[in-house]
Amino acid sequence: MTGGAPLGASFDPDRISAPRPGPGGGPTSGAPGRRPRFTAGRAWGRAAVVMAAFVVLLYLIESVDSIIDYCIDCTAGIEPRVVDGLDGIVFAPLLHGSWDHLIGNTLPVLILGFLTLATGIGRGLAATAVIWIVAGLGTWLTGGTNTVHIGASSLVFGWLTYLICRGWFARRIGQIVLGVVVLAFYGSLLWGVLPGQDGISWQGHLFGAMGGLLAGWVLSSDERRHRRQLRTGAPLPPR
Repeated sequence: MTGGAPLGASFDPDRISAPRPGPGGGPTSGAPGRRPRFTAGRAWGRAAVVMAAFVVLLYLIESVDSIIDYCIDCTAGIEPRVVDGLDGIVFAPLLHGSWDHLIGNTLPVLILGFLTLATGIGRGLAATAVIWIVAGLGTWLTGGTNTVHIGASSLVFGWLTYLICRGWFARRIGQIVLGVVVLAFYGSLLWGVLPGQDGISWQGHLFGAMGGLLAGWVLSSDERRHRRQLRTGAPLPPR
């Protein structure tokens, strides 16, 4: 990013979308006595399609902005503490100041966005929504006066912290390993949350990262509640 209704504690999109038992105790759809299951390959394939479509959308928007005689970046970004600039919370991650700006964001968007959605499309989209809103609101509240903030890097920072922290919150070994690998490859990006670079929206980076932490905490609530119930010996609710 360059400068220029709350989720409940039990919110879990994957749980909500799971098939519910029928009258006989079995699933309501699919083969008798068996729950429909999505293989990892199908989940990864859907995640890849969604992220590819998102990147194509970014390039289409930048192409239109380059062709028409109208500065979309100047009017649709986040303008801090300006009421008209609130629209930028929705549009800012879709806009880029130049082709170099977009190209620089493309690979991190593809990789980190894919990894986020590969953990579950519903969960990944919910995490992205939290990051999108937190990054936008935080930037609108704290950004410099008379600046405009745009770019998908706020999502990049949010996906990065989400992938790093969620495994620790959920206590899932596979996700912890993924977080460590992501930290090893992309951890140096986190220096971007610090102020001091001209033309770089450190506010967008900072609040994007904070949004990722919040999303990781909120979307691991079921696992954390499950651990508490195991420790206290309380009966587990049916899933």
